[in-house]
Amino acid sequence: MALQINATNPEHPALLLELPWHLPLEDWPEEYLVPLPRGISRHVVRYSRAGDEVIAVKELAERPALREYELLRDLDRIGIPAVDPLAVVTGRTDDSGAPLESVLVTRHLGGSMPYRSMFETTMRPATMHRLMDALAVLLVRLHLAGFAWGDCSLSNTLFRRDAGAYAAYLVDAETGDLHPQLSTGQREYDLDLARVNISGELLDLEASGALHPSVDPIEFGMEICARYRGLWDELTRASVYPAGKYHYIERRIRRLNDLGFDVAEMQIEHASNGDTVSFVPKVVDAGHHQRQLLRLTGLDTEENQARRLLNDLESWMATQDDYAPGDPLGARPEVLAHRWVREVFRPTVRAVPVALRGAMDPAEIYHQLLEHRWYMSEHAQHDIGIETAVEDYIANILPKASRTLQPTAE
Repeated sequence: MALQINATNPEHPALLLELPWHLPLEDWPEEYLVPLPRGISRHVVRYSRAGDEVIAVKELAERPALREYELLRDLDRIGIPAVDPLAVVTGRTDDSGAPLESVLVTRHLGGSMPYRSMFETTMRPATMHRLMDALAVLLVRLHLAGFAWGDCSLSNTLFRRDAGAYAAYLVDAETGDLHPQLSTGQREYDLDLARVNISGELLDLEASGALHPSVDPIEFGMEICARYRGLWDELTRASVYPAGKYHYIERRIRRLNDLGFDVAEMQIEHASNGDTVSFVPKVVDAGHHQRQLLRLTGLDTEENQARRLLNDLESWMATQDDYAPGDPLGARPEVLAHRWVREVFRPTVRAVPVALRGAMDPAEIYHQLLEHRWYMSEHAQHDIGIETAVEDYIANILPKASRTLQPTAE
């Protein structure tokens, strides 16, 4: 049987032909290898180079190699965070003509690390919690897309930190299955496997002395179940909001924030009976919101202010006709953000008399106005609008705040 390379890109076969396919992966010479950290795998895995790209090469039987290749392509088409499949190489033989196992070739995920490499120095529990959150986000997104993983674990995941955001990526889809929709039993089976696998992996780290002494492996295994269920319920709860009732949307965002997640993307679908809202969650590191808001708008704020302003910005952008995430014809986020500053943020802040602002900077004023609007809308059970909130804030809140700041007589 002749060597065959099935690839997603016409350039890849030519580049891949230069690699020593006549040798088992474990015997590849150093000159072909890229020294990157590898996680634990049931298969032999090596990193190599094809042209300018670093690739991961995994040796396995032909049928599962082809199946995993197609599953990874399916996940790529539906926008799931996973490694990028490049090729499957079959028909390999050694110099004596004896058959060798096929290989699956994927693109190395730049900036990513297997979990064992991340634990080479003792990881703080707070960081571990965020990694578990990232894995919970990945599992929820897979299940929403109808993908039953069949082997969710730290070993089958790569973690990447990008501008403060933590993201988990699926590496091994060999045991997975794609369905139109998953049953509760299929999801619970995946979740129970995740609990057992993660606890076992952390127990292994504990035995090697690489786990923080305050971390309980069993509790962390249970934690992903709780984080998953909270996130799943918040994202899948069917809600159609009356048109213009944006305080309901804000309530959902606040609940996601309370769960420890932020909104990476929000979509609003308008219909005759109201607006249907969907969210894509993300996990962030400290200071992320400050950096993000500064990059988008030029506003330099405190972290909590930035989180609140970004939520408002995201809600406002989702109502704009030219807001189309991922569409090259849509307005860029930076363009929309500066429009928001010009048309929403600045006019709102300017409506508050300078004499009543005290020591509050513009970001704090806007933050306070958003909070006041939220409470008024909750009390009225409908969105009262920012103009009404500003008027009430100026008439009823700022005068009281000013009096409390007045010096008392001796």
